[in-house]
Amino acid sequence: MSAPSVYPTLGYIDAKAEIDWLTSAFGFTATLVVPGEGDAIVHAELRTGNGMVMLSTLREDPAGPARRASQEFRVADHGVYVVVGDVDAHHARAVAAGAEIVMPPTDQEYGSRDYAAQDPEGHLWSFGTYQPEEG
Repeated sequence: MSAPSVYPTLGYIDAKAEIDWLTSAFGFTATLVVPGEGDAIVHAELRTGNGMVMLSTLREDPAGPARRASQEFRVADHGVYVVVGDVDAHHARAVAAGAEIVMPPTDQEYGSRDYAAQDPEGHLWSFGTYQPEEG
């Protein structure tokens, strides 16, 4: 299996808390966490299977991310899809950790079984059995 060539990156108001939550609720493994000043996270890498997401603390710095860090900021226009082997067990783990389920486990017309959840800061995560073929 080759390494991915696309790595989603996410910004969080409280990245430190989100790392704990994502590892607990969704089963990610934090493989690199670079702390910054105070409770800020400059860069973190969370892995699952052969995939990885990178995240950091949102900054107010105008040279930083395009979106300003604020409690009103909620992500609704994008998400991350993660392939998992057992959707129902993964869903149960997420529910036990308090994930807000947006779509319960559902069999799709194209053969996948998926569910969707939001993390505490509103990022959309979809998990399912669909795995695009390399080509």
